[in-house]
Amino acid sequence: MPKPVLPRRLLLGGIATAIVTDRATAATATVTMQLGWLGGGNQLGEACAKELGYFAAEGLDLDIRPGGPNNDGIAIVASGRGDVGQVSSSPSLMLATSQDIPIKCFAVSAQKHPYAYYSLPKNPVRTAADFRGKRVGVQATAVILLRAMMAKNAIDPTDVTIVTIGSDMAPLLTGQVDVVSGWLTNTTALKVLGPDRISLRLWDTGVRLYANPYYATTDTLDGRRDLLVRFLRAAARGWGYADQNRDKAIAMLLRAFPNLVAADERAAADVMLSYCFDESTRAHGYGTMDPAVWQEQIDMWSKLGQFTKRTPKLDEVMTTAILDATADARPKLG
Repeated sequence: MPKPVLPRRLLLGGIATAIVTDRATAATATVTMQLGWLGGGNQLGEACAKELGYFAAEGLDLDIRPGGPNNDGIAIVASGRGDVGQVSSSPSLMLATSQDIPIKCFAVSAQKHPYAYYSLPKNPVRTAADFRGKRVGVQATAVILLRAMMAKNAIDPTDVTIVTIGSDMAPLLTGQVDVVSGWLTNTTALKVLGPDRISLRLWDTGVRLYANPYYATTDTLDGRRDLLVRFLRAAARGWGYADQNRDKAIAMLLRAFPNLVAADERAAADVMLSYCFDESTRAHGYGTMDPAVWQEQIDMWSKLGQFTKRTPKLDEVMTTAILDATADARPKLG
């Protein structure tokens, strides 16, 4: 099988993969969670599940490994060198599928994407309409999100000045731009904007994306379904524990990743967990997702001309099969 060709940088860049291989000398399978980012709060639930023995109870041994900027996780999974993956944002999976990469989402960690736009009280942006006439600082990989927001709200692109910036929030403080963007979970970076900052979530402008979705190849979904069921059951239990035991969960996270700062991770956890558990998970459990939200994303990205080869079908991008098989085991919190 030829190695899939994939753009080097997909939306927002972050990619994580979980590689699963059976041990020859034991009844358990070793699950290596290979990250495309440095380990941190995105692995809070998995860190808890590992330390508490939830993966072991499923016959799995989890090994979390940090990655780097050149780690193409989707290609690793698609080539058969990994069985479970996780990307930072749902459009990455749509883009890969549109290029005939044989992967599919089976659960999502964050029900609403915590990406937002930030402004100051002296020049506030509280609604999508307020973007008109503003200079908006975004990272190059996030320009498409701004374009999607403008298209969704019928804003003429010429009414907004796009300024490409890095992850630093300083351009807003120095007046170079009127708006900056970033994840609400990045509480450390947001500190410099002060308590009076105004936050407008991308989701609230009508662009509904998922964050940290889990995915696998179609072959794995068809032939090794039980492995994915066990993986999701354990991870979901870990995230449920983290939500109900936040201080203890942070202690477990720091034991898994000793380089992290406890106070920063504790603040970020409150934000992330509010996106992992909400009214949807209260009804359907951790990891649930709405096919209608996925279809909205596919339609919007198609309208924006993001699919250069073809527009993928909904059932090519996502499946509820693993969610259905774990419905009684995933914590219903929110």
